[in-house]
Amino acid sequence: MMSIGLRQAARQLRLAPAGLAIGSGALLSLSLAPWHMLFGLPVALAAAGWLVLQAASARAAALAGWLFGLGYFSFGLSWIIEPFQVDPDRHAWMAPFALVFLAAGLALFWGGAFGFSARFSRGGMRILVLAALWSLAEFARAYLLTGFPWAAFGQFWIETPAANLLPWAGPQGLALLTLAAFLPLALLRTSLAAALVPLGLTAAAILAIPAPSAPELTGKTVRIVQPNAPQNQKWHPDLRWEFVRRALAFSAEDPRPDLIVWPETAVPQLMNFAGDTLQAISEGAGRVPVLLGIQREEGGAYYNSAVLLDADGLPSATYDKAHLVPFGEYVPFGDFLARFGIYGFASQAGAGYAAGPGAQVMDLPVGSALPLICYEAVFPQDVNAAASRPDMLVQITNDAWFGTRSGPYQHLVQARMRALEQGLPMIRAANTGVSAMIGPDGQLLDSLPLGEAGFIDAALPAPFAPTLYSRTGDWPVLLLCFCVAGAAMFLPRALAPRS
Repeated sequence: MMSIGLRQAARQLRLAPAGLAIGSGALLSLSLAPWHMLFGLPVALAAAGWLVLQAASARAAALAGWLFGLGYFSFGLSWIIEPFQVDPDRHAWMAPFALVFLAAGLALFWGGAFGFSARFSRGGMRILVLAALWSLAEFARAYLLTGFPWAAFGQFWIETPAANLLPWAGPQGLALLTLAAFLPLALLRTSLAAALVPLGLTAAAILAIPAPSAPELTGKTVRIVQPNAPQNQKWHPDLRWEFVRRALAFSAEDPRPDLIVWPETAVPQLMNFAGDTLQAISEGAGRVPVLLGIQREEGGAYYNSAVLLDADGLPSATYDKAHLVPFGEYVPFGDFLARFGIYGFASQAGAGYAAGPGAQVMDLPVGSALPLICYEAVFPQDVNAAASRPDMLVQITNDAWFGTRSGPYQHLVQARMRALEQGLPMIRAANTGVSAMIGPDGQLLDSLPLGEAGFIDAALPAPFAPTLYSRTGDWPVLLLCFCVAGAAMFLPRALAPRS
């Protein structure tokens, strides 16, 4: 029965060929970093609106939306094959399957939005319903099954004035405005006003939001160290300590900063056995406190941790990563899949990591900070989960897993968004780059490029006042999407004359 339904949907999609849906989705993905080719965005979203307007049934619309998402995620997330190239003899064969299954799975959210918009609305009203339901689908993608909001629509705008909406409406609000502004272009042939008025109103809203002022400086200096260890060499017995010596040499340079930050898993041994190593790092750093990434074991569980070393090389504060990477740091149904030799890429001795308790503010010599380890900076809800507002965000990461093409740059964009959303500076130490000091306005104040070993001594900015988004989170936009979708779907029916 399912195959018959899909064949019927495919036949009903004949006015909007599958190639248009896939190609438009791929075109939209060029709005992401590192390309930021926004000229394709209105064309792609207008095509998406046209697809749902022309769909002869809800099934046909759902298929169109799924194909659109398949094109978008296949191209936009192509970096996902990179982790499988670290040990190609064992894992390279999995890469195409991982990309296809990830893209196909994420596209289901979009297919559902397209299908329901066609099922519950007619004519031009489908565009309004689609904007609301597509936004709700993006909420679901960001939260369900641990969430994966990578390549969300708000990430298109980081280099434009539209990014100034992030402290007010957050990433989901910016995504909703993107859809509301450009989907109506599909109505251009039938109604000029319906097509262009939403775009004009959105532009006016963007221009009405003042750009953040330049941040003030605290007078503190942070040294951000980038050892540039390729992932296929990082743990090699003959090479791993060379990267530690490199980072230590950078840390020993004069003049002395107030804090030194090393990236994720910068020390290639368990903290349980690293006492001498940590003391040597502290001594080499001139007893300046060092925040670094290291793995540790406690009670039979392994943790991916950020540890602050005091002047004597002793851990004075520890944060354990809480939002782990599925199939990277842990495997769902891990005990069962381990029987077939399936483990996470970054697992410790075949065992997945355990999750820490969650967002935790850490006191550093330069102020209070919310540590984020790698993937955690992708989730605005994790940043909003802290019990108290810190003075800054600190992200330690190992973007060597993401290769050298689009992945590291897309990760950097999301780090900049978290800073701008919260009005907080971010210290970002990345193993292979891009390491940076990010201002509370989301701008790169100082940075090291991808693939370069070195360090920067960056002046630490002061935080801005708490933003609206930091106080409300995603709730207002979520409620707005439900209200718009409900009103657009049910009010026309309720107001229709009865025979």
